Amino acid sequence: MQSLTLGSLLDVVGELFSDEISIAVSNTNEYVYYRPSKRIDLKIRRGDAVKEGTIAYKALETNQKVSEFIDRDIFGVPYHGEAVPFEYDGKVEGCVTAIYPALTEGKSVVTVKTPDGWKPIPFNNVSYLEAKDRKTHVYTNGFIGVNKKALQDFEYTLPRKTFIRCHRSFIVNVNHIRDIFPDTHSTFLLSMNNGANIPVSQSYSSYFRKLLGF
Repeated sequence: MQSLTLGSLLDVVGELFSDEISIAVSNTNEYVYYRPSKRIDLKIRRGDAVKEGTIAYKALETNQKVSEFIDRDIFGVPYHGEAVPFEYDGKVEGCVTAIYPALTEGKSVVTVKTPDGWKPIPFNNVSYLEAKDRKTHVYTNGFIGVNKKALQDFEYTLPRKTFIRCHRSFIVNVNHIRDIFPDTHSTFLLSMNNGANIPVSQSYSSYFRKLLGF
C-alpha cells in the first residue's frame, strides 16, 4: 500500500464528520490542515497563525478540551466549536478543532424592507432567499421583500434543519420544496410551492442530497 500523507489521512478522517462541520488541525503556532464545510467556512489557510481568542488558542494554552461560542470579531462569522489538544512524549504538539455553524440566537422571523416600512416574516413562511444586486431578496408564497444582510449571514442564523444552501445565490426552505428534478451535470432543479424553480449547483449537490436523504 502506498504511504498516506498527513493531508490525505486527515481528508479521510474528515469524511467521518457531518458535512456541516469544518475541521482544523494546528501545531502550537499555526494551522497545518483545514477542511471547510458547506455550512460554515472560517477561510482558514494552511500556515495561518492560531489567533488569540479562538478555541484552538485556548485549548493549546490550557492543554484541555474547550467547547464554546465565538463571536464574529475574529473570523468575521460567529461559530460554535470544540478544540482538543494532542500531545507527544508528554508535550502539547497541536490541536484538532471541530467548527459548527452558530445557532439562530432565538430569532424566529426575517424582517424585510417594504415600500411603507418593514415587515417581519416568520421562518415557516419563507420559501427561499436569493442574493441579488448586493442584497438578499426574501420570497414567500405571495410576497417579496429585501434585507440588507448578505446571504451568508442568513446561512448562519436560519434554522439549519429547514434552510439549506443549494447555490451561491440561493437558500431554500425544504418544507416549501414541491418536487426535485434532475438537471444537467449531476445537478438538480427545485420546484417550489410558490411556482419558482431554484437550481442546485454542482458544488452543493452532494451536500444537498445527503441532507435530504436521497
